[in-house]
Amino acid sequence: MLRQPLVCRPLLRGAMAVAFSAALAGCLGSSDGDPLDLTILHLNDHHSRLDAETTTLRLKNAAGAREAVTVDLGGFARVAGAIEALRSGQPNVLTLHAGDAITGDLYYTLTEGRADATLMNTVCFDALTLGNHEFDNGDAGAAKFIDELAKGSCRTAVLSANLKPRSGSPLAGKVRASTVVQRGGQPIGIVGLTVAAKTLQSSRPDAGTTFEDEATAAQREIDALRAQGVNKIVLLTHLGYQADQQLAARLSGVDVIVGGDSHTLLGPSSFADVGLTPSGPYPTQARNKDGEPVCIVQAWQYAYAVGELRVRFDGRGVVTECAGQPHVLVSDNVRRSSGALSDADRAAMVADLRAQPGLRVQAPSPKAEQALAPLAAEKAAFGQTKVGAATEELCLRRVPGTKRDVTRSALGDVCNKSERVNAHGGDIQQLVAQAFLEQGQRFGGADIALQNAGGVRVDIAPGDITVGRVYTLLPFKNTLVRLRMSGAQVKAALEDGLTSVLAGNTGAYPYAAGLRFEVDLNQPAGQRVSNLQWRNPSGSWVPLDSNATYRVIANDFMAGGGDGYATLKAIAGANREDTFLDYADAFLQYVKGRGNVARLPLELYSTQRFIDTP
Repeated sequence: MLRQPLVCRPLLRGAMAVAFSAALAGCLGSSDGDPLDLTILHLNDHHSRLDAETTTLRLKNAAGAREAVTVDLGGFARVAGAIEALRSGQPNVLTLHAGDAITGDLYYTLTEGRADATLMNTVCFDALTLGNHEFDNGDAGAAKFIDELAKGSCRTAVLSANLKPRSGSPLAGKVRASTVVQRGGQPIGIVGLTVAAKTLQSSRPDAGTTFEDEATAAQREIDALRAQGVNKIVLLTHLGYQADQQLAARLSGVDVIVGGDSHTLLGPSSFADVGLTPSGPYPTQARNKDGEPVCIVQAWQYAYAVGELRVRFDGRGVVTECAGQPHVLVSDNVRRSSGALSDADRAAMVADLRAQPGLRVQAPSPKAEQALAPLAAEKAAFGQTKVGAATEELCLRRVPGTKRDVTRSALGDVCNKSERVNAHGGDIQQLVAQAFLEQGQRFGGADIALQNAGGVRVDIAPGDITVGRVYTLLPFKNTLVRLRMSGAQVKAALEDGLTSVLAGNTGAYPYAAGLRFEVDLNQPAGQRVSNLQWRNPSGSWVPLDSNATYRVIANDFMAGGGDGYATLKAIAGANREDTFLDYADAFLQYVKGRGNVARLPLELYSTQRFIDTP
């Protein structure tokens, strides 16, 4: 569905700003209407992480040398402050949230979405698309969050064009395929999309609630909007950065994709100077099925950043220019981990912070701070109890290697570029699996424990570990299940997880305790895992026997087939026992029992060797 002749079209260039050359405008032919300049402010995947956190950045001291220092990072009150400031004086602004607003922090455990809705209503998003984690507690959990969001005066449109709720679902009438908003006297269509396979595998929508193919649903809704005279289309997706790029090429009529799900940091290459590694430029260039420009953006994770995309449309609704940047939100409270900064060093570092493209020194919004205060008190009352301490960084990584999921760690390049993590995967996922194994051994016996990578949500930095941090690490309402499985079934379960990884679900990557193996993703299905060994009661590593029976501990999400673990789901009858042991408590007890926790010896890491696809 071409909107104008395609001639003289230069490619988009640049990491911080993608601008079509002035010559392009002369190649577009006559316009049917007025051009429009639009600013899109966006957030994604904040996962109930409402409090500010800290991170390490490398900033220039007074001598001009870069030094690792600590700064405050993100927090929803800082997000609200940034959006307030960036909106100010702008005539045509959309404010969008690309999903996974809930689950991942004790705020959700305590309030089931009320806290997130309260803070989101200090911003007033024009639209929210449902992410997979909105369905972690079924249709009712998603509906409860939507109801909380509706209690404010913002009237945020909740979107998902490919969601098909079951008959009688509490979601009925609460979710739209798209919405149309007016800016500059012109209609703009916003279409929501939820990642289909991952939501069905990795979350818990009700039986009978389904998700249509994303491209099919998107094109149908785009066509319907175009038929109504809407010629500017924004997709608000929860699919992932790579999937968004692939989707753009399959669709006619799409102009902008504001995404989430993959927790992707986009931005300038200069981020590397301060210890951040972007996965691509902001905005990222693509072309739709008609060869027209599409601008793709994402804003990292956990309320750490707000994206600001500026788009110019011609009179036919075709993008002629797009530019912008992420705003990684920090304070100017710079400090060393040990030792005070001199006034000269502090001044130089703050100046360096303010000069960095993509970093924004941002004060929190007083209105949002006021809304958060009683919720924070509620959380603090429970979460402040110390249970132990970490003696070193326990890095978060879903998949080993240097290709997938390599910017997830909030601890920065100390984890994201770690040779140990690249070779063996996440330290913290491995430690959680070990905790599950030991809990299973205490209550009824266990030989092996399995844990899906995506079920572990945060790094653990050196320092105190509190109840709140444990429940942020393991925020879902899961219990431990004991399965009696043959060695052949254990191998098949690992293969299930790797199949899901290759389909784009990095959260399915398997971690294990009492079991180790080698992975080659280039091999055919059924042959990607090799050299399986289990640690017998005497502590020796011996080959896994395909015919022997092993007691396997897994969380009930995996045991129910989540993340594509069909082999685990098939274990039934006397071979399945729900222990009703809280999975987060298993890690809590592990930490309490030791006092201080550190990385496991490498011989205990489940992935002993990893080969990724080219």
